[in-house]
Amino acid sequence: MKEIVRSVAEERIAELLRMAEERTKERGSSSLLAKRYVQIARQIGKHYKIPMPAESKGRICKKCNSFLVPGINCTVRISGKSAIYACNCGNGVTPAVHSRKPTSLRSS
Repeated sequence: MKEIVRSVAEERIAELLRMAEERTKERGSSSLLAKRYVQIARQIGKHYKIPMPAESKGRICKKCNSFLVPGINCTVRISGKSAIYACNCGNGVTPAVHSRKPTSLRSS
């Protein structure tokens, strides 16, 4: 029974984060709805003790609950082997560091 509840909660979290990303990408839509989707996904995760998906964890601002989409509501800075996603929220800049695969500039 617990496995069923956990899998339903994981599916709901994934769906809410997908909808938050879509709302953020739409230029004319309200970002408040996207923030609410992220907030509900976090509440479900806390209630059922499910961690946020790794691919989405670093793309959510911890201060304002915005789903970070480069070029729309965040800036990306490349520094060494990592990319820093900085939210453009009014409370300041919230960096999320992601390591990236090293790329070779020379083709051998």
